Amino acid sequence: MRLLPILVSAFCLSLPASAEVVKEGWSGEGSFSASNSTGNTETTDLGVGLHMTYKNGRWISVIDAQADYGETDGDETENRSYLAGTLDYQLADRLFAFGKTSYERDEFSGFESRLFVGGGLGWKIFDTDALTWSVRGGPGFKIDETRASIEDGVIVEEAETVESLSVIGNSQFDYAFNDNVSLSNATSILYAEESTQFSNTIALTAALTNSLSGRLSYEWRHDTEPPEGYENTDTTTRVSIVYKFGG
Repeated sequence: MRLLPILVSAFCLSLPASAEVVKEGWSGEGSFSASNSTGNTETTDLGVGLHMTYKNGRWISVIDAQADYGETDGDETENRSYLAGTLDYQLADRLFAFGKTSYERDEFSGFESRLFVGGGLGWKIFDTDALTWSVRGGPGFKIDETRASIEDGVIVEEAETVESLSVIGNSQFDYAFNDNVSLSNATSILYAEESTQFSNTIALTAALTNSLSGRLSYEWRHDTEPPEGYENTDTTTRVSIVYKFGG
C-alpha cells in the first residue's frame, strides 16, 4: 500500500519546522504491556503504544500508534498494528473541524489492511480540567483489502480490494477523579456499505510517579461483515506501564 507513506509524510510535513516551537507544543505518552505464562500452555503477549499531541494556536495535531504481538506454544497468535493521524482546527469555543487518516494491519483478521481518509466537524460537549468530552463525525473514503477464505485447502472466496464511501463518528470521554486517577472511554463507528466497524476502549489510569502510570484497559472491536470464516468480534485486555512527557 504505497498511499500510506505518502499520507503520513504529508501529515508530518504540515507540522511546524521550528525545533524549539515543536518542543514547547508537544505532549503525549508511550505505553508498554507484556505478559508471559508457562505450564500446559506457554503464552507471550507484547504491546506498545504511542500518543502524541502538538498544539499551535487553533491547530491541534495528534498521532496515535499501537502494535500488539502474541505467541501461544511457539505459534504466532496475534500480530496487529495501527497508525492514525488527526488534524483539528478550532472554529469557535466548542466547534472544530478535523481531518483524519488511519491505517490498520491485522494478520489474524479477515482483512489484510484497512485505510481510511476523511474529515468533518466536531463539538466539545464538556471542556473542564476534570472532565472533557468531545464528539466528531463526517464523510470519508475507505479501502479494505480482504484475505482469501480457505476451507480444506480450497479457496472458497478470493481476496479482493474494496473501495467505498464511508462515514466516521467518534466520541472521546475523559474524567479525572483526582490528580492521580483518571478514566477514559473512546468509541468509534466507521460506516460503509460493504462493512461497518465499531470499536470501544475503556481505560483506568493511576499515577505511580510524576511521569509513570499504571493502566488497565479493555478494547472491543466488531465488524458487521467480515470475510467468510472469520469472527465478527475481537477483544484485547491490557495491563500497561505508561510514560508521559511534555505538557
